[in-house]
Amino acid sequence: MRPTRSLSAALAVPALLVGLLTGCSSDDEGGNADVYIGADLELSGAAAPIGAAYERAIQLKVEQVNASGVLGGRTLKVRVTDNRSDPTSALRNIGSFTEDPNVAAVITGVCSECAIGAAKTVNDRRVPTIALAPATAVATPVAERRFMFKLAPNAADSAAALVTELRAAGAKKVAVLHTGDLYGRGGLDAMGAELSKAGIEMPWKATVKPTDNEIADTVAGLVANNPDSLVVWTFADQAAQVAAAARAAGFTGGIYLDAAAAGDLFLPRSATKGTDDTTMVFTQTLVIDDVVATTPAKAARKQWFRDYTSRYGDYSGSASFAADAVQLIANAVANVGGDRERIREVLETSQTDGLSGPIRMTPDNHSGLMPQAYSLLVVRGGRWRLAG
Repeated sequence: MRPTRSLSAALAVPALLVGLLTGCSSDDEGGNADVYIGADLELSGAAAPIGAAYERAIQLKVEQVNASGVLGGRTLKVRVTDNRSDPTSALRNIGSFTEDPNVAAVITGVCSECAIGAAKTVNDRRVPTIALAPATAVATPVAERRFMFKLAPNAADSAAALVTELRAAGAKKVAVLHTGDLYGRGGLDAMGAELSKAGIEMPWKATVKPTDNEIADTVAGLVANNPDSLVVWTFADQAAQVAAAARAAGFTGGIYLDAAAAGDLFLPRSATKGTDDTTMVFTQTLVIDDVVATTPAKAARKQWFRDYTSRYGDYSGSASFAADAVQLIANAVANVGGDRERIREVLETSQTDGLSGPIRMTPDNHSGLMPQAYSLLVVRGGRWRLAG
């Protein structure tokens, strides 16, 4: 297990984000104490690039929050552990966080099975937790997830946006390649439901393991059926490989990726040739340099993009979700201090235009990213651009 680390502060925060942190704790108890967030992420294994992006975003956002001074005498700090995409390790790490009274809230990474496996512990020990994992079951049923929240793409929203685009493109028969985990299976179900409503057939589908690297034969076999379009429901590294393999196999139809496939702004050099014109449904944050800052929220997203790329040299589509998770927790701490139950209550009614887009949590919906957050992105010249 990766050793726990602490992260803290010193960077200017955009004025809009300062404004989001309204109010101070209603009690002074613990007003000068450090408040910890436990972050259990995928820092080794196949999902390590996503975990690294989450960790970087958390570090940067914590520094910005602390530099803003909005927490009064408190300082926000983070303890980071590595779950290696292993639910057993995640349960152990998250269990340790819940037993530490200094940990006011927890953020978990992209591993859906890890978040779901820890849901009962989170609930029983009453620790507010924001998962950055995409599977629908992470945040449902709400009655069993009172302390679990989700900030990640939603399968139903991704599928609806993809099928709208497929219908506009005149697709009649679609092939789907998906991972065989909770996220991929949920995506297949969501695509099937939306395609059925649109009258589009899905006669061909294939499954890959999230850790598979040798996928060219699977992709070639799928596109040999000559579908109108290929929908890819995998994470970023595999999605780039699938797109490149499909083009290498002679596929000339449209290639469409769901929102969880977002990786770095610039695609790997090895995949550049095969991925041009690939379309993805995702938030504008990944391509915010293509967007005119016509609102304060868009201006804040552009500033975040600049801050992240200035610090780390590239931008990851995953970063905004982790930063928004920190921001939501910080908002709660600014208002109610480190009390876990009261933080949960604040999270459950959070409404803000975050870095990822509009976020709305309610007692009946703990998955906060709104459908309005999505746009169409396309690969041009080896990097993601805003479509149109």
